Amino acid sequence: MIVKSLELKNFRNYRELNMVFDRGTNILHGDNAQGKTNVLEAVYLSGTTRSHRGSRDREMIRFGEEEAHIRIVVEKNEVEHQVDMHLKRNSSKGIAVNRVPIRRAGDLFGILNLVFFSPEDLNLIKDGPSKRRHFLNMELSQLDKIYLDDLTKYHKVLKQRNQLLKDIHFRPDLEETLPVWDDQLIFLGKKIIESRLRFIRELNGIVTDIHCRISGGKERLILGYEPSCEGERLAEEMERSRLKDLKTGMTSFGPHRDDISFFINDTDIRKYGSQGQQRTAALSLKLAEIELVRRMTHDTPVLLLDDVLSELDGNRQNYLLNSIHEIQTIITCTGLDEFVKNRFHINRVFYVKNGTVE
Repeated sequence: MIVKSLELKNFRNYRELNMVFDRGTNILHGDNAQGKTNVLEAVYLSGTTRSHRGSRDREMIRFGEEEAHIRIVVEKNEVEHQVDMHLKRNSSKGIAVNRVPIRRAGDLFGILNLVFFSPEDLNLIKDGPSKRRHFLNMELSQLDKIYLDDLTKYHKVLKQRNQLLKDIHFRPDLEETLPVWDDQLIFLGKKIIESRLRFIRELNGIVTDIHCRISGGKERLILGYEPSCEGERLAEEMERSRLKDLKTGMTSFGPHRDDISFFINDTDIRKYGSQGQQRTAALSLKLAEIELVRRMTHDTPVLLLDDVLSELDGNRQNYLLNSIHEIQTIITCTGLDEFVKNRFHINRVFYVKNGTVE
């Protein structure tokens, strides 16, 4: 799988941009705040419908314009797919695949499989549970459309239940309708938990070996899934926590409260790991992502590296660069020193300056 070309119009600081990528390593270099990351954001948006920065559509439209347009051409299994995306300041985005409009944003998932690695991802281990849940949801949604559908439905039901919990405060008679939402939440919650458990098991089969190699055989990394409540006990816990939920107006149990654990040699590195251990674990996780996508889709994902090499020491830089030879990679950086020093083969170089690319 590769990204062949990218066209932008009125996206971020680009009035117009046309880029053709190599199948191998593509490097975008230049000073900070020139637009390098904006290119990666457009690619990521085209595969997932979301900005990796969490930006809203209107925030990605060039200042003074009403719309932005992204067009990306992807080659998958020797077949080309064109994705067009219109971002609108005052309405929802429009998406077309091969010039045919799609009704649901979820229909875009799976056309372009991506692994995004930024300096923020190096803090995934020490950040809060919401960041780790986001990681789970984004990776699983790219690989499993059933999971994406279950997750979308779950969050809709969760929103409805939380609103009902608040409304009951003013209209107590509405409490008799609560079991209807409870049943839906329990049914979907169990499916989500099962999918996440399966994903963590598959990821563990890869990440442990990678981490062992990076650490020189000194450390063994094991991931765990920490549900706020076991799937088979969701109904029991929801019944038991009803009074608490009514008081707070929030659903206190379910997949929206879950977390991932990271243990090295029986030590929880979220709390007690050094920064080096946490960063090595994050790097191992990203490399394991690549391999898991390859196994599940029988194709390689596109790797997006956003100025991450400058945050890694020499050993981790070498391991990362030596691991991505067979993957199309788009890398942003301020200079080329790391690549020259490591004698890393570069296929295409782009120089980015103030919204222009050469």
